[in-house]
Amino acid sequence: MRALSVLPGEKDSDRLDEIDEPDRAEGSVLVATVAVGVCGTDHEILSGAYGQAPAGEERLVLGHESVGRVLEAPVASDLSEGDLVVGIARRPDPVPCANCAVGEWDMCRNGRYTEHGIKGLHGFARERYRAEPDALVAVDGALGELGVLLEPTSVVAKAWEHVQRIGSRAHFEPATALVTGAGPVGLLAAMIGVQSGYDVHVLDQVTDGAKPQLVHDLGATYHSEPVEDLDLRPDVVVECTGVGPVVAGVLTCTGPNGIICLTGVSSPGRTMPLDLGALNREWVLENDVVLGSVNANRRHYELAGEALAQADRSWLDRLVTRAVPLEDYHDALDKHDDDIKNLITFEEPA
Repeated sequence: MRALSVLPGEKDSDRLDEIDEPDRAEGSVLVATVAVGVCGTDHEILSGAYGQAPAGEERLVLGHESVGRVLEAPVASDLSEGDLVVGIARRPDPVPCANCAVGEWDMCRNGRYTEHGIKGLHGFARERYRAEPDALVAVDGALGELGVLLEPTSVVAKAWEHVQRIGSRAHFEPATALVTGAGPVGLLAAMIGVQSGYDVHVLDQVTDGAKPQLVHDLGATYHSEPVEDLDLRPDVVVECTGVGPVVAGVLTCTGPNGIICLTGVSSPGRTMPLDLGALNREWVLENDVVLGSVNANRRHYELAGEALAQADRSWLDRLVTRAVPLEDYHDALDKHDDDIKNLITFEEPA
């Protein structure tokens, strides 16, 4: 069967391979891949920045954002042939640590977790794969290819959950939220914010095109000026860019008791001046919280499914910029300025 693989650590090593059918030892559920999403993590792996093949293998199959259809499943499972499912990207470490042992592998303490298509496990950019039922999340069949949005939605579902949990340390009546970045993660974060009743503001650098319109159609407010120029003191910030100046800007933009959740991963090696004394003074005197949040566990995938089920399907469909068949995968990997979410598809059109 066909698969899209890379040689970790080597730039532009992507290619279509013929690989063996998945071994039954990988899981009791056989899934046919419908589509995989392309994100910044995939581009970083393609650049040679990181990535780790499974033990004893040279190449890594890409794809941690996925949706597929069940071909066969154990009678005792909650899955049936034809069900639409998403593979959970991260899997617990083998020890396991205290967090992995209770299903919170997104908070792994020893770093020995594995991740499909990223670290130590083949991804889902192959025609078929196997997994155990607890590593799969069923999604509404009506979503079709849009089920691929479950994984990025799970990341911000976790971020919002942690914001709420931290807010519950005291009386918490948040009203205004700022989301930085109008890529797929930022837009999905804004979607959950609107669903949660926030007055949502989204900041991105573009001034026209699909992104401002998507924000407007959510019922949120779009901004393109620097963070420092916003006439806004949000209760919550969800930072989705990882861009240094944007991160620095949000660190002092909240109102009292503000919560800043950083989800964007920055590139190392870039420096900029910061007045740490002023930052510390503000955070302490205003009871502010800054937290990092990455990945998701099963609970967050399920929360993401609920959020997508509430969303307008036509709005979700507009997040997909291009959906191309596997043999044309280069078109999905090519970056265009107006890209939001590109998909690589595996099923023949109906």
